[in-house]
Amino acid sequence: MRREILIDAADGVAKAMLVRPDNAAVPDGQLRGVILYMDAMGPRESLYGMAQRLADAGHVVLVPDLFYRFGAYGPFTGTSFGDDTARAQIMKMLQGTSQEMTKRDTAAFLAVFDKEKVAGPIGTVGYCMGGARALTAAAAYPDRIAAAASFHGGNLASEAEDSPHRLADRIKARIYVGVAGVDNSFPPEQSARLAEALRTGGVDHIIENYVGMAHGWAVPDHSVYNETGAERHWTRLLTLFDEALA
Repeated sequence: MRREILIDAADGVAKAMLVRPDNAAVPDGQLRGVILYMDAMGPRESLYGMAQRLADAGHVVLVPDLFYRFGAYGPFTGTSFGDDTARAQIMKMLQGTSQEMTKRDTAAFLAVFDKEKVAGPIGTVGYCMGGARALTAAAAYPDRIAAAASFHGGNLASEAEDSPHRLADRIKARIYVGVAGVDNSFPPEQSARLAEALRTGGVDHIIENYVGMAHGWAVPDHSVYNETGAERHWTRLLTLFDEALA
């Protein structure tokens, strides 16, 4: 069950989709909140379908538009990056939406669950650009976020000052990172750096390499979507939330 809402975010009004279970298997009082941070192609039917599957497993899922500062754009799909014009617009918005911006927006995202009477710890999950934001949120709001997952997330342990690995000592959540087998946005040296930071920071974490998967494998409308890899991702994600958000 989907409902489009408007959120008074840090720098304006952000559109978002709020997704609840289509079934009645889990009573409202037992539902847990999850923020799904989009990939660079923005909110769209593919992500809403993923949110619905997550919701039907016992969650209330928020899919916010992180590019709201740019007004209307797109619409894009998982293959839009292959179009020169679309890619230029996507890169402009991606480069103009910092980690700090999304971190500040997340305070308003979390407030949605309070309004919806969704109690208990919150989970985050992000894909592509959203992966780093899911981890950064866990560091910024450690008393609210109990689980955070990144799938084919880029630049999780880069040289940038806002790289998520620098925040590891602030994270209380359980962390899962699913890595594409070959991904220039998250090369092996970054994976090693992230693992060291999380271990040194005392974070309960798993970093798992999905051999043979390409960047974007878990999102259905990507050209590199892989059903086997996607189902493995669902198993890991639902297990993480079942255990950490109970």
